[in-house]
Amino acid sequence: DFDFHLPDDRIALRPPSPRGSGRLLHIDPSQVPRFQDRCVSDLLLLLRPDDILVLNDTRVVPAQLRARRHARSVDGETAEISLTMHQRQGNGAWRAFAKPGKRLRAGDMLSLATDNAALIVREKLDGGEFVIASATTRSLDSVIEAHGVTPLPPYIASRRLADARDVEDYQTVFAARPGAVAAPTAGLHLTPELLATLAARGVRQAFVTLHVGAGTFLPVKDNMETHVIHAEWGEITEDSADAINAARAKGGRIVACGTTALRLLETAAAPSGEIRAFSGETSIFIKPGHTFRGVDLLMTNFHLPRSTLFMLVAAFSGLATMQAAYAHAIEAGYMFYSYGDTSLLHPASLPQPEVLR
Repeated sequence: DFDFHLPDDRIALRPPSPRGSGRLLHIDPSQVPRFQDRCVSDLLLLLRPDDILVLNDTRVVPAQLRARRHARSVDGETAEISLTMHQRQGNGAWRAFAKPGKRLRAGDMLSLATDNAALIVREKLDGGEFVIASATTRSLDSVIEAHGVTPLPPYIASRRLADARDVEDYQTVFAARPGAVAAPTAGLHLTPELLATLAARGVRQAFVTLHVGAGTFLPVKDNMETHVIHAEWGEITEDSADAINAARAKGGRIVACGTTALRLLETAAAPSGEIRAFSGETSIFIKPGHTFRGVDLLMTNFHLPRSTLFMLVAAFSGLATMQAAYAHAIEAGYMFYSYGDTSLLHPASLPQPEVLR
């Protein structure tokens, strides 16, 4: 039910240029026709005064490092290691994926080819993960910022290397709080000019933070009931929660810019729909059967087959609607995934039955 065929030429390797020039598929299950082909600037027509656009202000860190493992003995061998930091720990360390992971164990020392920074493998975890820390007084965050490379999604990285353009392209214009290893990609379409014009027309804005982890790209392999979402850290401040609740009280709609903003809002939503302040980790898995409380509209790019994010949009607008919408998008030449085009989704008119496949 959540699988579909996507031609390779529909996977965007670069974003629309200039920023903000992408296409937008307007999806409203209650209307005939359900789909309208539009562009991102049509948000000026689709959003209304007193609506509130909820934006994820996380900043992508250059989380990929090339390192050399030190020899473990005088006559031992070194090893080249690729590290992808994916979740900051509370003690200055990071959880990381390593390739080849079989060449690492707890206690190993690492150095960077481009710097004299020293790292240590503090712990080996299950699933090919490691806890990496600085072995000196220099913070690991500063090492990452100075020498890391932008961690492109795997479906782009398998086709080309990251370059200088990605440093800007893979960052929203409102990114402020470092910690993500994947961008909240719906926000990549927004420009300062569009945001200012929306604000001038009465569309409010609120910022929340969800540090997106690498787990966002993992497919659901078998049974979605046993699939585990990697925990991600997020925060909704009292001020943002108050602004969101005030907008809804005035009749405005809560418009989540991206699935990351939606997942955080749903984590923090009370049964009444009130958004509460929140700070901590969330591993919410939204699938058909979920009752949405904190979001009225969703702006989101086009997602991978069999992904938790396609399940999320199916839960929001209905599985049949989203299957038809994606078929339309493929036929109409929309570009998919992180650097692709976007969509604006209305909720299904009726609660969606839970699908267990």
